[in-house]
Amino acid sequence: MPNDVYTPPRVWTWDIEKAGPFAHVNRPIAGPTHEKELPVGRHPLQLYSQATPNGQKITILLEELLAAGHDAEYDAWPIRISEGEQFSSGFVSINPNSKIPALQDRGASPPLAVFESGSILLYLADKFKAFISSDPAARTETLNWLFWQMGSAPMLGGGFGHFYAYAEEKLEYPINRYAMEVKRQLDVLNRHLADREYISSAGYSIADMAIWPWYGAVVLGRGYNAAEFLAVHEYENVIRWAKQIDARPAVQRGLAVNRISGPEESQMAERHDAADFDKVVLSRPEDR
Repeated sequence: MPNDVYTPPRVWTWDIEKAGPFAHVNRPIAGPTHEKELPVGRHPLQLYSQATPNGQKITILLEELLAAGHDAEYDAWPIRISEGEQFSSGFVSINPNSKIPALQDRGASPPLAVFESGSILLYLADKFKAFISSDPAARTETLNWLFWQMGSAPMLGGGFGHFYAYAEEKLEYPINRYAMEVKRQLDVLNRHLADREYISSAGYSIADMAIWPWYGAVVLGRGYNAAEFLAVHEYENVIRWAKQIDARPAVQRGLAVNRISGPEESQMAERHDAADFDKVVLSRPEDR
C-alpha cells in the first residue's frame, strides 16, 4: 500500500467535514445534545428503540413472551437515530451510551433502566423465567452464545456492513478483512448448528433471538445485499435455522415494531397493544 494514502497524525482530531454521511449521528463525545423528555405509556415496560437488528432482538423477545402467555405487555416508542433522538436528555438519562435499544421497567421501584441489547434480553428472560434454562449447564451455554453475538456482531455491522454497504469509498483492505471474519463467524455457526435445532441444546432461547437478526438476515439475503458476495449458500445449517425462526409468528410481529422505513403499510413506529398489529401488513417469510 502506498505510504501517501494516509498517514495518521500524532494526535487525532475530529474533522466533521471528513466524517462522511454519518457525521450528524456520530461524534467523539457523550452526553445529550438537546432537552426532550421521553414519552411514557400505560404498561410497566417501556421500550425506546428502532427496528435495527439490535432493536429487533428485544421486540422479538417481548412478542415471544406474550405469545407464550406471559404478562409482558409493553409500550414501544421510536427513537429515530438518523435524526439524533438518541441524544435527547430523556434518552441519555436511561442510556448514557446513546444507543438503541433502551428499556425502562416502571414496575420496579424505583423504575429500572436497562440498556445494551444483551443485558435487556437477559433481564427479561430472568424476569419472566422464559427462553433461558434454569439448569446451570444449559444456562451457561445460552450465555456463551449471547455474549458471542455481542462480541462478534460489531465485526459484521460496524466492520463489514459499514465498509461494504455504507462507506462512500469502497476500500479493498477493510472489505477483505471484515468479509474474512464474517465468513469465519458464519462457519462457526454452521458447524455449531450441524447437530442441533437451535443455538442452545436446551431449545429456542435468547441466544437465537440475539444472533438471528444479524446473521439470519445475512443468510436470508436481507443484510447489506451481500448474500452472493459472502457465498452464504455454503452455510446450509445456518440457512435452515434462519428460515425456521423466520417463520415464527412472534418473530414476524417483532420485526414490525418500531419500523419507520420501508413500505408505509408495513411501518409501525409505536406499539402499545396487540391490536396495533391490525393496522399494519406483516410480511410473510416467503415475501421477504
